[in-house]
Amino acid sequence: MHRAPLLKLIESYGERHPIEEKTISRYLTFISNNEDCFERTLLKGHITCAAWIIDLTKTKALLTHHRKLNKWLQLGGHSDGDSDVHRVAAREAKEESGIDSLKLLSREILDIDIHKIPERKNLPEHLHYDARFLFQVTDNETYQVSNESNDLAWVPIEEMHNYTKEKSIIRMISKVKDLI
Repeated sequence: MHRAPLLKLIESYGERHPIEEKTISRYLTFISNNEDCFERTLLKGHITCAAWIIDLTKTKALLTHHRKLNKWLQLGGHSDGDSDVHRVAAREAKEESGIDSLKLLSREILDIDIHKIPERKNLPEHLHYDARFLFQVTDNETYQVSNESNDLAWVPIEEMHNYTKEKSIIRMISKVKDLI
């Protein structure tokens, strides 16, 4: 079953983060009930993957000022049918930053989030079931702004609150501080 690896990752995440039980339960139910959960065509929602990218010094994270949502976020995007969430997160990070030298620091999920995406053009409001992974650059930290972003920035983790008040970003900062 193509959903089994992600289900296993979410269950493992739940063991490490029991306080997030409600979100974890919603995420597991969504995956279990929707065989096509990796497809963008599932209009009620779908799996997305993201990369929390830290610099060589482990003191900064790369954020994108998302063009459509008009806010600072981690890099990421749609699975588009690919059930390999690690590959999706890496692909999205490279596409959105132009950085080739990214290393996945853990195969475990760093964070999960379920968030609404507003109605836009011919797409109804829907949910993104986001699995987020921790990456680090291994060489060149120079990025390129893609057409999906207004801007990119290496933001000192201690100054992240000046860029965003997003609860999920604040939660990831806390989790990353425990790991690095």
